[in-house]
Amino acid sequence: MNSPAKRATVTAALIVKNEEKNLQACLDSLMNWADKIVLLDSGSTDRTEEIARQYTTHFYTKENWEGFGIQRQAAQAYIDTDYVFWIDADEVVTPELEASILEALTAQRPNTAYSVNRKSWVFGRFITHSGWYPDRVTRLYRVNEGGYSDDLVHEKVQLKEGVSTQPLVGDMTHYTYDNLHHYLVKSASYAKLSADQKQKRGKTTSLSSACLHAFACFVKMYLVKRGFLDGKQGFLLAVLSAHSTFVKYADLWVRQQDQTQHSKS
Repeated sequence: MNSPAKRATVTAALIVKNEEKNLQACLDSLMNWADKIVLLDSGSTDRTEEIARQYTTHFYTKENWEGFGIQRQAAQAYIDTDYVFWIDADEVVTPELEASILEALTAQRPNTAYSVNRKSWVFGRFITHSGWYPDRVTRLYRVNEGGYSDDLVHEKVQLKEGVSTQPLVGDMTHYTYDNLHHYLVKSASYAKLSADQKQKRGKTTSLSSACLHAFACFVKMYLVKRGFLDGKQGFLLAVLSAHSTFVKYADLWVRQQDQTQHSKS
């Protein structure tokens, strides 16, 4: 009788802050298959730590926030398993995705990382168009074969040369926003970080460019990516995304005006 194949070990890694509402469901979806769970907190003031410690002893803190990319790099430094699987506190691994992860860990294919498909629940429904689905992101890779970029926001996994990405089967459910206020607060934060990043890289813009980017965003989401098939939520998302796009470019433009004024004084 053949013995079952030995699979590679994996750590589920999260960076968190004030995630008491979502964290338990997320961690519940990891318990059956993750060998370790590592959380790096950036200064929670709610029950995040209390909930996390019910699932793992690997809870760490880094309050010196330097951006999402640097925070993920710091979290990866605590990982000593073969693979890392990245997940956010507002995401849940479905049984189908769990089975696909375990198959990949058992196969241990050389020079291979894996992407997952996120399916987002927004304002009362799953979004299946609007450029939001399919939404493939690289989340599973060997610890010695990849890591995150140091971007302030919209950080990406950077894999070593020769490592390819294969898709995993099954969706990861993403509970993106609690309500409209949550969306506005979160998008404002991301818009600021995006402007910070562009400014740091010496990028410039104009108000006309901000308008064009916002208009293009709406057209792409609602028409090209068929957001109209997502009903009223699809229309709302297209409008809100266009607004967020305008804000991040307008923020950069305002900073340019301030710099010009200061240089004249």
